[in-house]
Amino acid sequence: MSDLPRPALSAALDGCTIVIAVDRRSGELAAALERHGATVRHAPALTIVPHIDDEALIARTRELIAHPPEVVVVTTGVGFRGWMEAADEAGLLDELHGAFAGAQIVARGPKARGAIQQAGFTADWVAESETSAELGEFLVAEGLAGRRVAVQHHGSGADGLDELFAGHGADVVSLTVYRWGPPADPELVRRSVVAAGAGEIDAVLFTSAPGSAEWVAAAQRADVLDAIRTRVSRERVLVAAVGPITAGPLQDAGLEPLVADRGRLGSLVRAVVTHFGGGHGPSRPTTVGQLELRSGGAVLDGRLVPLSRTGLDLLGVLFDANGSVVSRETLQSALPRSGQNTHAVEMAVARVREALGAPELIKTVVKRGYRLNVVDPGTSG
Repeated sequence: MSDLPRPALSAALDGCTIVIAVDRRSGELAAALERHGATVRHAPALTIVPHIDDEALIARTRELIAHPPEVVVVTTGVGFRGWMEAADEAGLLDELHGAFAGAQIVARGPKARGAIQQAGFTADWVAESETSAELGEFLVAEGLAGRRVAVQHHGSGADGLDELFAGHGADVVSLTVYRWGPPADPELVRRSVVAAGAGEIDAVLFTSAPGSAEWVAAAQRADVLDAIRTRVSRERVLVAAVGPITAGPLQDAGLEPLVADRGRLGSLVRAVVTHFGGGHGPSRPTTVGQLELRSGGAVLDGRLVPLSRTGLDLLGVLFDANGSVVSRETLQSALPRSGQNTHAVEMAVARVREALGAPELIKTVVKRGYRLNVVDPGTSG
């Protein structure tokens, strides 16, 4: 029975193609999006390489058991869980619990706190901003001189905490439980950025800062970052981040993201579903109803109508013009397969009108071209 498909929850993401540039828990994230109608493409920008069998990790764990820490710093949930699993496999978990019994445990956000609680501990303090900077400021203000501090690092390693704490007199024990490795399939990542720049993607989701930074770098290498910026600024593609740290590299690249409000996968899914299903996606009020564009077709008054790539390209140009007249020459240049055929635009317009069942949606302007029949030309919807 567990292999049966789960029932759909909504049609909010019908017609949407969503890239998840995520390695960890990507299957869970994809399933949640698909239950709202999305088509999901997997393109993990980085992979997590666990250190479960790392002799150095076990050696550091034994050090902490022999000389217990006064402070334990947990920067990621997945890292802390991996550490506890490694200790358990090495037969050290009970001893490690004992070593932490008198320690102050601090967390770099809700996911880290959740992992602490799952392991049977209590977080004494949690950074509201989910940043290493806030965590460091808190402990420095409390005083670190002579205190033994165990620091579990996130996958990208250098967060500056070891140096900060050591500089204020702490005895630092540093542990990296996992690290980021190269993408399992770089070609998948390349295709995802090209597709995003070409208008074939509605949203790209990120759950780590290193992952979002690598996806941006892949877009730069493929020379499509400017095209993606343009589509993001026109709200034709959504980039969404699980929290403010993950959002940082996207913002630095000029891609303003939607940021989930609670830093969890469930919140990220809800934010994306609300964006598209709640009327926050790209839309235009037309004389025949509200029009939304998605990579799989057009949504007219809540009804998804699948369109060909040519039809979507043509409708997209008119959509961006927002009621202004677009010349036949401009429309023809947007249809790469039209060649020099002077009737290609007319045929494409006719097919879109017929598919949507709304001949009045695209108005012919004699001797000038075509325009979308919006209710209030020149204003964004």
